[in-house]
Amino acid sequence: MTIDERKTINTAVIQNLILENRGKLSISGVLDVLSFDDQVVMVETELGLLTVKGENLRINKLSIDTSEVIIEGNISSLSYSDKETGQNKTSFISKLFK
Repeated sequence: MTIDERKTINTAVIQNLILENRGKLSISGVLDVLSFDDQVVMVETELGLLTVKGENLRINKLSIDTSEVIIEGNISSLSYSDKETGQNKTSFISKLFK
């Protein structure tokens, strides 16, 4: 991502990531949970796709009303990628309400 592209990111969007002792991650600004297992959780946020990696991961709280997710476990990595993933994935939420 170039410096010019970084400047064009919508600054009106507020997203918080709070990592407590690498064991509890609180995320705000969540649009959807795309996939999860005990090693990888993929979350679509207002600022892009967030991938959380670790061990014994579990989603402790998922609130669509407040756009918050809390993930607990041994968290080792957080990484963002663009919203356009190029893959046709079915979200966890859409699977849940089928």
